Amino acid sequence: MEDGKLIKRRTVLLLVLFMAVLAAFFYVLYDVQIVNGSSYRQRASYSVPKTETVETSRGEILDAYGRVLVSNATQYQITLDTALMGKERMKRIAALLELCRQEGVAWSDTLPISRDAPYYYTSLDAERSAVIWLRSLCEALKLDQGTVTEIPVVTLPAEGDGEEDGEAPAPEPAEEQTQRVWAPACTASELVASLTGALAPESEGLSSREARDLLGVLYELTLRDRQITYTEYVFARDVDIRFITLVKERKLTGVTVEAVSARKYHTVYASHILGRVGPIFREEWEGDENTVGYRDLEGYSYNSYVGKDGVEKAFESWLHGLSGTREIETDSTGKLISASWKEGQEPRPGSNVVLTLDSRLQAGVEERLGAYIEGLEESGNAAIVMVDMTGGVLAMASYPGYDLSRFSDPEYYNQLKDDPLTPMVNFATRGLYAPGSIFKPCVAVAGLQEGIITPETRIRDTGYYDYFTSNINWAPKCWIYRQGGGTHGVETVSGAIRDSCNVFFYDVGRRVGIDTLTRYAHMFGLGQPSGIEIPERTGYVAGPETSRALGTEWVTSAITSASIGQENNQFTPLQLANYIATLVNGGTHYSAHLLKSVKSSDYSAVLYEYEPKILDEINIDPHNLEAVKEGMYEVTQSYGVAQYFNALPVKAGAKTGTVQVSSNSSPNATFVCFAPYDEPQVAMCLVAEKGGSGSGLAALAADILQFYFTTEETISAVPVENQLMR
Repeated sequence: MEDGKLIKRRTVLLLVLFMAVLAAFFYVLYDVQIVNGSSYRQRASYSVPKTETVETSRGEILDAYGRVLVSNATQYQITLDTALMGKERMKRIAALLELCRQEGVAWSDTLPISRDAPYYYTSLDAERSAVIWLRSLCEALKLDQGTVTEIPVVTLPAEGDGEEDGEAPAPEPAEEQTQRVWAPACTASELVASLTGALAPESEGLSSREARDLLGVLYELTLRDRQITYTEYVFARDVDIRFITLVKERKLTGVTVEAVSARKYHTVYASHILGRVGPIFREEWEGDENTVGYRDLEGYSYNSYVGKDGVEKAFESWLHGLSGTREIETDSTGKLISASWKEGQEPRPGSNVVLTLDSRLQAGVEERLGAYIEGLEESGNAAIVMVDMTGGVLAMASYPGYDLSRFSDPEYYNQLKDDPLTPMVNFATRGLYAPGSIFKPCVAVAGLQEGIITPETRIRDTGYYDYFTSNINWAPKCWIYRQGGGTHGVETVSGAIRDSCNVFFYDVGRRVGIDTLTRYAHMFGLGQPSGIEIPERTGYVAGPETSRALGTEWVTSAITSASIGQENNQFTPLQLANYIATLVNGGTHYSAHLLKSVKSSDYSAVLYEYEPKILDEINIDPHNLEAVKEGMYEVTQSYGVAQYFNALPVKAGAKTGTVQVSSNSSPNATFVCFAPYDEPQVAMCLVAEKGGSGSGLAALAADILQFYFTTEETISAVPVENQLMR
């Protein structure tokens, strides 16, 4: 009986709980459907689901000692989402454009039509996708759809564009090819007028300039509408608080202010090395059969900012990171309702790239180079490169330089673009120069290694070399003979390097032969790709093949001028620095490189560690090597050089070069050196256009070596792996 009462109480309790739950359920239904039904119904009717790409932060760039060179800072940008603008789209875009014009804010507009009347097409063949878009608009407005025309296009060699870079033209002859492009049959002015009329009544009351600006925005929106995944239109970047306030006051639906990450530069130096980032170009995003487009890489959208040159471009795959994909839902006013990351597509920040550079040494080198050039009577380009014994670049300076933090300023950019010294060109890797007498150690090694001469071989300098001609007036002469009729007498290889005796190297070069000499120059990396990660020119070694490529005739007697670094020898300062490093390390030619390691975004792990890469091996006999090094050491003890190098805390070796390039200007100066003498750590090349005598660079070279070997901060200990570098 007691059991029956217990069961009855439990049954009643369960019924009570069930009724309570049922009542709560009916209350929620009543609240949703009756009390707030209209609100939820409106929300459901006007919610806008979409998928958007969210850019992640770019990795930092650091020097070899953990000093941050480039990081990220927060800036604000304006984005457009026309899905939220409804029928007021044109009106709101026009209002935003008017505000931009009033405040002087630039916005994204790549429409290939000039911004001001009279209108013209700014680029047809380079903006093929834009021209196709214009054709489609012509078709929609029943205009002439355009014709296919054959336009001849000159394709330059892959090495560079020569005159535009301020450099000597590459030897390969250009080839004329034909490229098919679409060209609209109507003029740009006719197209703008027709499209403006087609936009009526929204375009009524707009001036010609206002209508053109509106078309530019519509063009940008059209590009993004073609994407498979949705990408907001980044209308303007790096806007200030005043402009943000004005935008907010106007309450323009679909116009959003976002905080984004932008590059911050912690140094005004190394601009040619670090490079810059910029908005991705459509042709970069799409790619073609010859290039990999950024769209082919994971995590890129049409709004991505990517590396354009230098380290930023070379290590793009490490620095960029992985953008995320977010599924969001907004109401009709653009207010966020819900947001969630798409499964497995959360953003991942870029990795941090550690360079071989010493930023304090880089600053010291650039400051000293600038002071040296400003002290010359004639100004020209100049470059300095210092490498270690395995090709790691410790410092690389090109004069003149520029400030990366000001590059986006139109006035500053135009100043750089119009400068006849072309400061945006990195002459350390893209400048081609005849080396002059600094090429003589290469000739010496070739003669010694091939058994043509020994360290004890003696050759008499008569002042001129009459092997190819009996006419003394036509015979190539030694510099000392030209200056006053003197000679160097009997020379060994060490003495010939010390005195830079032309006659000695005329004879050795002739006996070695141009083919063997070219082979040794190539083994030293001269006229060959250095392996550096940033753009470079390869140059060329004088010889029959180079002469044919340049459209000239090679004559046998040209071996004399080629043997002293003249003729058609053209090398970069980087190649020349690495050549000296290869020489004094015993003949192991390493690839030049800027990358030291790659660390995870939080610095907790090493993702990649650079291993030196051997490109060639000469295996210089130690006895031969010592003879060449001895001659280079004696250069540092010679008149005009000793006063600078004797003050150094270490012994060093060097070689000067003077290259006459024009009768109307001072000769180019070249200089190479290494230190310490017994156990070399660094090799350096200095080149100064119109710098005069190579010995004039001795003071600058010694000053840099003094800075390197005595500055405590420069040789501070490298942080251990997995240690936070800040």
